[in-house]
Amino acid sequence: MKKREKRDYGKEPLNLLEAEIAIAALHSTGEFTVLRRLNLERDSRLSGKPLKGGRIGLCLDTETTGLEHGRDRIIELGIVAFEYDPESGEIRRIVDRYNGFEDPGEPLSQVVREVTGISDEMLAGKRLDDAKVLELAGRASLVIAHNAAFDRKFVEARYPEFAAIPWGCSVSQIDWQGERIGSRTLEYLLYKCGGYCINAHRALDDAEGLLGLLLCRLPVSERPVFAELLKNAFAVTSRVCAINAPFDRKDLLKQRGYRWYDGARGGSKGWWVSVSSEQEAEELAYLAREVYPSGNTSSVDIERIDPLARFSVREG
Repeated sequence: MKKREKRDYGKEPLNLLEAEIAIAALHSTGEFTVLRRLNLERDSRLSGKPLKGGRIGLCLDTETTGLEHGRDRIIELGIVAFEYDPESGEIRRIVDRYNGFEDPGEPLSQVVREVTGISDEMLAGKRLDDAKVLELAGRASLVIAHNAAFDRKFVEARYPEFAAIPWGCSVSQIDWQGERIGSRTLEYLLYKCGGYCINAHRALDDAEGLLGLLLCRLPVSERPVFAELLKNAFAVTSRVCAINAPFDRKDLLKQRGYRWYDGARGGSKGWWVSVSSEQEAEELAYLAREVYPSGNTSSVDIERIDPLARFSVREG
């Protein structure tokens, strides 16, 4: 019998089969959870086959000099373009990628440098490839960001052409609470839904991480994440604002999911909630029954929001 060669696993990397055996052994103990680094190039969930009638979606992420879209600027943009079936919500393949830097013309703050790992030297003299970005935008039927209310405003300030494309949000357009998930950070959602990890806070890594999340299934309902988001991304919603609601009804409103708006950016002060257009009548009936003593809801303001305005400065 041939003597088995002793191997030093501390020095020699495992091959894929050995790694899978090791992972299975760890999981079998019930004491370990092993995270896999997301690798879309080897992802079996992507068939790679073109689809007749398929549409193009963009997973997009930005790194910026700060949080104010009217003052701060994009310093890195990452985009992953993918083809999907609009009927089934199946993601078929990656069709393109883009990653680029842009010099903001001023030094980065220490916080931005620490969070992103981007330095002033990396940005010096750089500019985003406008032709490439606009070519991708011209092919897209949907743009998705993880917190689209942030990214959309920055992207449209730099590229107004993106205002003509519907946007979806993987933070707010999935019922993560109903899926028993408490945190909505991209890293945590990838861990809970698929057991994946990424290098966070770089634009292309986060854009690829977002696509990885869309390829997963929800942990409780087991519905495909992207199919669920797709259903909500193109819906018209109604923002119901309970203006002049009695102060002693504030706890009831909070329990129902209403949030306070102070009118700082224009519009009326009041408690508001976003519902589907089908739920609008039900919400008015609730306010008449539980919030306004007279049952008179004439002071309730309703704003209907479509996918072209949602998450943008036009949403109000």
